Amino acid sequence: MANFGSGAFDLSALNQPEPANGTGSGEFQAFITATQDNLEAEVLRMSAKIPVILLVWSSASGESEQLKATFTELSAGQRSFRVAYVDVDKHPMLPQMLGVQQVPTTLALAAGRPVASFPGVQPREQLAQWVSALVSQVGPQLEGLGGAEGADESEAQDPRLERATELLNAGDFDGATAVYDEILAQDPSNAEVKQAKATVAVLKRLDPQNRTTDPLAEADAAPADVDKQLDAADAEVVAGAPERAFDRLLALVKAEPRAKERLFELFTLFEPADPRVIEARTKLASALF
Repeated sequence: MANFGSGAFDLSALNQPEPANGTGSGEFQAFITATQDNLEAEVLRMSAKIPVILLVWSSASGESEQLKATFTELSAGQRSFRVAYVDVDKHPMLPQMLGVQQVPTTLALAAGRPVASFPGVQPREQLAQWVSALVSQVGPQLEGLGGAEGADESEAQDPRLERATELLNAGDFDGATAVYDEILAQDPSNAEVKQAKATVAVLKRLDPQNRTTDPLAEADAAPADVDKQLDAADAEVVAGAPERAFDRLLALVKAEPRAKERLFELFTLFEPADPRVIEARTKLASALF
């Protein structure tokens, strides 16, 4: 499985001078065809406002068709990013201009410059996570479209999030989880709430305020005890050492399904583009296959 470029998004381009503003008025198109004529206006200039995902594509490539279909689906009905696909059969000079050597290749642009890229195709779930990370990390640093619906703002002000925080402060982990489940039932793709729910699950299991033993010492004393290894992984994440937690669980995934489940849950605590998560996912793929 290919990695997503270097893993993290390179935000240094956002400190550079941006392209000229504006691309003309009219209804926003989330998925467009990029050509030599509109590359500057609809791709480079638009990337000063929102992230633009540039798909370098060929109809002769089955992977290209799959990737195009997935991005078409992911981009539909939203205004947070644009997907522009370049047909290399019709515009053979554009890949050379972009420095692309493999088809398909996906580039993420912000402020007119690439911030992330990957060759080949990826599963839909990982593409969705990659797009979500791009929008959440890069999008706020751009100008925005202006006049966009305030759906995201209203979600951020959801009073149920305050209620969940109150329950957490009272030590009611189950109550907070129930609130998050209610939100996710209406908005299953809400990455922030998924992260909050996973955090509560870790805190509930670890229960640091009432724990009288050291989970790391217990795990070291009983390396064959899977439950103690799972507890130690939780403790390492809370202590700010996720790499150690991931490695601890990776050592168990072949023989213990719970280790794989816990690993996926802990991944949720971090951005999908976090290099530590990407490295652990790569190791997981190697361990399982």
